[in-house]
Amino acid sequence: MGDPKKKHKKYKTPKRPYDEERLREELRLIGTYGLRNKRELWRHRTMLRKYRRIAREMLSLEPAERAKGERELIRKLYALGLISKGATLEDVLGLRIEDILERRLQTLVYRKGMASSLFQARQLIVHGHIAVGGKKVTSPGYIVPREEEGRIGYTSSSPLAVATHPLRQELTALQGLRGEGRGE
Repeated sequence: MGDPKKKHKKYKTPKRPYDEERLREELRLIGTYGLRNKRELWRHRTMLRKYRRIAREMLSLEPAERAKGERELIRKLYALGLISKGATLEDVLGLRIEDILERRLQTLVYRKGMASSLFQARQLIVHGHIAVGGKKVTSPGYIVPREEEGRIGYTSSSPLAVATHPLRQELTALQGLRGEGRGE
């Protein structure tokens, strides 16, 4: 099992480190989703790879054997918000990295209009201004479950919890100018 005090990698690096097309795609995703470095992207890719591997293994089983495992996997991925209610194993195999990156707390804070950019959303989370279900979360890479998505807000101890805070007024004005309610 290993020493519990020793940290273990939660990601796998690419097999071909200098593949030009992959490098371009990684840089695009890092910029689009405001990731800090490629390790964050690799961690989510590893997570996606794991779920797709499980789905492939289940497809190779007999229908009687795979029914329980299939229901369990689909229930878990539905709870994470990665697939819809009536999804099948083929839908799990069709998951993309963007589906997981859209479920990150950093992205959801930005999409809800609580920050003016993805980078500001990351800063608000790291500095302890964002809570999920009343509990402060300081990890921008936290995958928000479907049931907690509506409970994202400012922490009660944060100055941003007051509606008269200048940043919140600025965000409200920006949304009014754009004529949009991101994420609603």
